[in-house]
Amino acid sequence: MSRRTFTLAALSTLATAGGGVASAGTQAAVPGPGAHPAPYRPPRTGAEMRGVWLATVANRDWPSRPGLPASTQRKELIAHLDHAERRRLNTVIFQVRPTADALWPSPYEPWSEYLTGTQGGDPGWDPLGTAVREAHARGLELHAWFNPYRIANHTDPGRLTPSHPARRHPDWVVPYGGRLYYNPGLPEVRAFVRRAMLDAVARYPVDAVHLDDYFYPYPVAGQTFDDEDAYDRYGGAFPGRAAWRRDNIDKLVRETAADIRRVRPGTRFGISPFGVWRNASTDARGSETRAGVQTYDDLYADTRKWVRGNWIDYIVPQLYWHIGFAAADYAELVAWWAEVARGTRTRLYAGEALYKAGAAGQPSPWQDPVELSRHLTLAARYPQVRGHVFFAAKEVAADPVGAMARVVADHYRRSAVPPR
Repeated sequence: MSRRTFTLAALSTLATAGGGVASAGTQAAVPGPGAHPAPYRPPRTGAEMRGVWLATVANRDWPSRPGLPASTQRKELIAHLDHAERRRLNTVIFQVRPTADALWPSPYEPWSEYLTGTQGGDPGWDPLGTAVREAHARGLELHAWFNPYRIANHTDPGRLTPSHPARRHPDWVVPYGGRLYYNPGLPEVRAFVRRAMLDAVARYPVDAVHLDDYFYPYPVAGQTFDDEDAYDRYGGAFPGRAAWRRDNIDKLVRETAADIRRVRPGTRFGISPFGVWRNASTDARGSETRAGVQTYDDLYADTRKWVRGNWIDYIVPQLYWHIGFAAADYAELVAWWAEVARGTRTRLYAGEALYKAGAAGQPSPWQDPVELSRHLTLAARYPQVRGHVFFAAKEVAADPVGAMARVVADHYRRSAVPPR
């Protein structure tokens, strides 16, 4: 199941009446930069982010199914890069760590099951290395997308490969909502997650590190995320568990940013959170929305702080609603995020729900192939919005109702490079 499917489940509460191993120990050092080539640097003219997410969890976009021959997987991957180039996009955000696994030969975590069908199975090639090389050959940036804490989309540790860090350290693991997660409240977990992600940055000249919207998991009615022991050990200095949890995520963000600067200077760091920080009814600084999920309160991610404090290089809030949607109006949220980003060094890009265009069950605005083009027209009123990222690659390729073609015709008649 993709992160957007999970997000949709969380969004079912939106319109309320009131409202994403060498050693698993903690002492292993982050790999140094070594003698690596610098990340790809396109010429700086006509800068605008035109990105696409390429999701691999549950084979959402790629590979089309697990177990394909390496030559077929490679051909499919290159086809996605070619589609991005033809649509005059300039950035591919490639999911390389979907479930505490890897799409490169990692010494920390097993090969992803979405490649061979068996976790830990060697696919016989290097998808991330190939993606970086082939993207750069086409003038595309390649951002490596990581999910920090999700282990598995099931609750059976016995289904993980025997050498998996989650099996070697069962005390790191929390089952919740039918899935397994690493516990963000444990310092040793945070250190391990950073090492696992930074291995890719040390090995490959990726243009950015990208985290998605899964920090603490989306809330599941009637269930409790069991971090009681960790809170008892580490939460004493905080006024409550929510503040402690937010501090855990703050630490992950700040420490990851520092690691990136050390391992490969010049590599950027971006995050794509759920689109609502807080409702104004909860916090006067929030947006005029009635969202049933708020990142600050439910995912313990203070995304506004990260932007205002220049902790990250860019943010891509997932603004997956149509213009005029009562509970979370795209127009309201673009304006709110533009104001948050005003005066900061954090680049703001809008996350766009291409997957909704023409999809069964979506309301009438999404049946109009012009809806997304209207989003770009509206966002152009705000100089803080420096581009857009589309979910996801499968829809960029298929474009079932022509929504992407309309965006290209209306807004992408000429090529552009991403802002820096």
